[in-house]
Amino acid sequence: MIYLQLLLSFMQVGLFSIGGGYAAIPLIQNQVVDTHSWLTLNEFTNLITIAEMTPGPIAVNSATFVGIRVAGFGGAVISTFGCILPSCFIVSLLAFIYYKFKGVSTIQSVLSSLRPAVVALIAAAGLSILQLVLFNDDSIMLKNINWIGAATFLTAFIILRKWKWNPILVMSLCGVFSLIINLI
Repeated sequence: MIYLQLLLSFMQVGLFSIGGGYAAIPLIQNQVVDTHSWLTLNEFTNLITIAEMTPGPIAVNSATFVGIRVAGFGGAVISTFGCILPSCFIVSLLAFIYYKFKGVSTIQSVLSSLRPAVVALIAAAGLSILQLVLFNDDSIMLKNINWIGAATFLTAFIILRKWKWNPILVMSLCGVFSLIINLI
């Protein structure tokens, strides 16, 4: 039964995460944290961090991690398969349609109309993670602000936007800084 739940949950993620890994984060959170309670919100945030740092797509890495956590190696295989199956089918179908009708302007209109939805999904994922960093829980109150997390976020944002440092270096430096702060 758990294998079927993992398969169907990650097939939904794979089917509805148009726009890539960052767009999939709210869908994964809904399945893993809200619907099935396989992970807590803190564990989910750690999962996303690890999924971003490891090679491969975020959704596939997340599916593999959740699957192995919930049902061992078999769960990892089923979750990963569930995550990539819809994409394989959809991409094959779209490639066929695109090559057959690539001269039609309607196809170009449909593709350009998907951009705002993708931006909204990415923004929603970023804001939910930022909320967790700044407030450590679901209550958004000024007295609960994590000032160290806010300063770390703002510093990393400025470094990435103004000086265009390598994002992996900035993430590593933030991790080292957080480790030092937590050890003190």
